Amino acid sequence: MKKRQLLTALLGAPFILPARAQEAFPTRPLRFVVPFAAGGPSDIVARILAPHMSTTLGQPVVIENRAGGGGMTGVDVVAKAAPDGYTFGIGSAGALAIAPKLGRGTPYDPLRDLVPISLGVLVPEPLVVPAASPYRTLQDLIADAKARPGALNFGTTGNGSMPHLAGEQFRVAAGLDLVQIAYNSGGQLATAILRNEVQLGFADLPVLIPQIKAGAMRALAVGTKERLSWIPDVPTFAELGLPSVDASNWHGLVASARMPAGPLAAIRKAAIAALQDQDVRRRLHEQGAIPGGNSPEEFGAFMRSELEKWGEVIRRNNIQPD
Repeated sequence: MKKRQLLTALLGAPFILPARAQEAFPTRPLRFVVPFAAGGPSDIVARILAPHMSTTLGQPVVIENRAGGGGMTGVDVVAKAAPDGYTFGIGSAGALAIAPKLGRGTPYDPLRDLVPISLGVLVPEPLVVPAASPYRTLQDLIADAKARPGALNFGTTGNGSMPHLAGEQFRVAAGLDLVQIAYNSGGQLATAILRNEVQLGFADLPVLIPQIKAGAMRALAVGTKERLSWIPDVPTFAELGLPSVDASNWHGLVASARMPAGPLAAIRKAAIAALQDQDVRRRLHEQGAIPGGNSPEEFGAFMRSELEKWGEVIRRNNIQPD
């Protein structure tokens, strides 16, 4: 009898173990790490996505703001999260493609320690001038800058920031001598442009749209592949003969490279479903962002190309962190 019981137990074991190994996911709330304070661009995107993802996953998706280090602190939390599938996050171009190439580096390798989920949004960076500026076109600005080397200032949000790198792309492409003036935030930069403290600058479209629509600023060009629906009369740099000026901010969803395959697939499915939802896309568009929703492979290739592109701009111009 004992032998028969042992044999039954042994034969039954293989059928029991897989069922235990394939436990349902998720069974508790998930943590969505945002590496900036509440109310910022990444936070807004995350809070638009989270409810839809929660519905798909069947569990609450809880936003956790972990600000610091220009976004690096929160991304590092994601990279070093417990490999249980319950933590993922959103990172900006600064933390995922620019900071790793600056002199100080990052406590994580974005290609080794993180795995791509999907591009969340692309945020265009128009080149703008004050409404009182004499420059009606990009050609006007370039002509004056060439006639007066070093006379024009361009505003940024600090060394290695997206507005800085976009400005360097433009300066090099057009062969200009421009002087950088750094500010502490996008809001301060926008105010400086409005007051004509600087003659030009790049900034995130959501910061600029109200001023452009009100006629307080003039957009001269955009660094996207196509013209933008918000400002359809503004040409692209490629149309104006400067295709190498290719600057947009972006925010993408990532997870720890140690996340198990099953949970990762579930989170990816929920994220892409949210980004393809028409109401979500409408709300993101209202924020001045181009909604993402591409595959992990496409987002991974995009991250690698951004690391290479901005790394080259940083090396070529010997840009050092603040």
